[in-house]
Amino acid sequence: MDIFLIDATSLFLFSVKWVIYVLAFMLLILGLDDLLVDLVYWGVRFYKKFFIFKKRKRADETLLFDKSEQPLAIMIPAWNEVGVVGKMADFAATTLDYENYQIFVGVYPNDPDTQNDVDEVCQRFNNVHKVVCARPGPTSKADCLNNVINAIFQFEEDAGVSFCGFILHDAEDIISPLELRMFNYLLPRKDLIQVPVYPFIPHWYEFTGGHYIDEFAEQHAKDIIVREQLVGQVPSAGVGTCFSRKAVMSLLDEGDGQAFDVQSLTEDYDIGYRLKQRGMEEIFARFYVRDKKYATLRESHFGASKDYGGVICVREFFPRSFSHAVRQKSRWITGIVFQGMRNLGWSDSWIQNYFLWRDRRGALTNFVGLMVNISILIAIILYMINLIFPQSWQFPSLLAGDPVFEAVLLANVVLLANRVFQRFFFVCSFYGVVQGLISIPRTLWGNIINFCATWRALVGVLKAGDSRRVAWDKTQHELPGVQQSRQTPLGRYLVDQGDITQEQLEAELQKRHKLKIGRALVMDKLITPQTLGKALAAQAEISYEEVHPLTLDETLINDFPKRLALRYGVVPLRLEGEEMVLATEKQVSPVAIGAIARQISREVKTVMLPSGFVVLALRYWYGSKEHRESDPVLQCLQKNEHSMELITGIARYQVLLGDLLQEMGMISSKVFAQALFDFNPIKQSIGRFMCERGLISQELLDEAVSMQRSYQQKARDIAIQISARPDCEDCQ
Repeated sequence: MDIFLIDATSLFLFSVKWVIYVLAFMLLILGLDDLLVDLVYWGVRFYKKFFIFKKRKRADETLLFDKSEQPLAIMIPAWNEVGVVGKMADFAATTLDYENYQIFVGVYPNDPDTQNDVDEVCQRFNNVHKVVCARPGPTSKADCLNNVINAIFQFEEDAGVSFCGFILHDAEDIISPLELRMFNYLLPRKDLIQVPVYPFIPHWYEFTGGHYIDEFAEQHAKDIIVREQLVGQVPSAGVGTCFSRKAVMSLLDEGDGQAFDVQSLTEDYDIGYRLKQRGMEEIFARFYVRDKKYATLRESHFGASKDYGGVICVREFFPRSFSHAVRQKSRWITGIVFQGMRNLGWSDSWIQNYFLWRDRRGALTNFVGLMVNISILIAIILYMINLIFPQSWQFPSLLAGDPVFEAVLLANVVLLANRVFQRFFFVCSFYGVVQGLISIPRTLWGNIINFCATWRALVGVLKAGDSRRVAWDKTQHELPGVQQSRQTPLGRYLVDQGDITQEQLEAELQKRHKLKIGRALVMDKLITPQTLGKALAAQAEISYEEVHPLTLDETLINDFPKRLALRYGVVPLRLEGEEMVLATEKQVSPVAIGAIARQISREVKTVMLPSGFVVLALRYWYGSKEHRESDPVLQCLQKNEHSMELITGIARYQVLLGDLLQEMGMISSKVFAQALFDFNPIKQSIGRFMCERGLISQELLDEAVSMQRSYQQKARDIAIQISARPDCEDCQ
């Protein structure tokens, strides 16, 4: 029995020795491969530092503000994303230093919860659009995006606009404030623009979530940079990617109307290669922001680089459970390695093929990595046995006695030390020293995850018989769901508050007014402008106030730009510290509020005034002096500025032409909001502008103007009647 055990052990150790030999030489090849990329990166970095940036100042964010805003479309595929879309739209509206963008969210007909959530978001944000996919979900991300692109083109036709850039994001992405400005600056010169992706830091002991920050920190600060410099090709990360209009049209042409390959599990990766083959310009944009107020995604941990931390990037959570990480990486490996080999093949350029090899070598290195871990574990176990039991059988060393092998091992030790340094440096540069140190043991856990993912991908391909038949396996996002409040319809709210009866509401609805129900109730004198203002304030969840429109602070009026007041339908009320309070009579989009705040360099909040009060303020304060002195309505109000009864009667009939066009259904609120980006209210009337853009016909405009004039005549009749009274000056 002892002899049998000795023979078996000898045979086992002999096999292990040859496995270690093979692994050692494979590690040497892979290590030299990585070293080549390291040398190119550091060589270029030192050259720029000592020969370029010594002579030329590095660009900063001020460069991005010189170019006027072009229309951009953000594409978001959503399946089971309740609460997440609204959170992203809120974050984008309050933090993005950009206004001329639209968000298109792709949802599925069999996902009613996400649809309802997106509907609520669309009510609050006039730049968010719901796109219902043709097929039940979950299909592939590519299929969802194809539906979104079709909806974007339909919106372009409706709004008379052409988007300059098409941006890929996920619903859980946190976007840098200047991301869209950077895309705007580079478009249309660049056809594919990719920004770095930096995962959020999990707890220190969560090695599964942590290994993502290790890999992305190195890849998006070094590997992709080298790839771009040597090949000019950049793989899309699926988020934080912007395509030029030229690129999208090229993809549509190549795909016979389908921009994204619906059978690819990594359609974003494929596109980078396909566009390069078509001669498109691609860039991996690491743009460093100096101003702290724009570098809001920076990590402030000890050791983090100020430059690296201020880069424009995308932040998001990645899977923290082992099974979710394996599923996600399995999809990546299937798409990049197996489908990439089948769909893309190899190119005519040897240097392009070199990077394709680096993409696909994961199927090999993930197995090698685990085998190395196991071999090291066996060597440690044997060493411990000999140390604890010195009288046991002694076997010859597995690793000694061969000078060639010893030289290979020594080279591998040096290369391994280099790998550890590279990983530590790039993780430390963005996340700080602590995460840099933890990245070293996390590498071993990452090897296990990558091995399991590779094995799962291989099994999936073998079962399917064809890599293109492998089903899409969506990653479960780690963000907690946020339940959004549903907005009660205005008519129902007024009934619940006792302002009108159910019978009155039904009677108004049966009349089929061309106006919205709120204004129709005001015009028919069933509610007052104050009642409508209070109801709209409750819906918008903002404060309600009653302020005479002719008694505002003239200094604030003069300081607040006329173009902003007329464009957004707001007037300044007061300053509360450094915050400006604006009066409105309709819900102002958070995107518009953010744009106003940036342009006046103050924080902004809105309060709701009674219906018609803001229109009167705009006519009085921002109209011409001649109009103010000749308009009987304004003259009457000025003489009787203390009469709330008078102003209520006149305000009932005040409505902006742009609001009337929307309420009468002549133009949608989303198309109207997009058109405003090119509208100058000081130089042109809104009606004429909409006609010239082809958004409404002259007949529709004439109808709306006629209705507005009829309302204005009713207001004049009231003013003339009051002015003719002998006690007009004291009218209360």
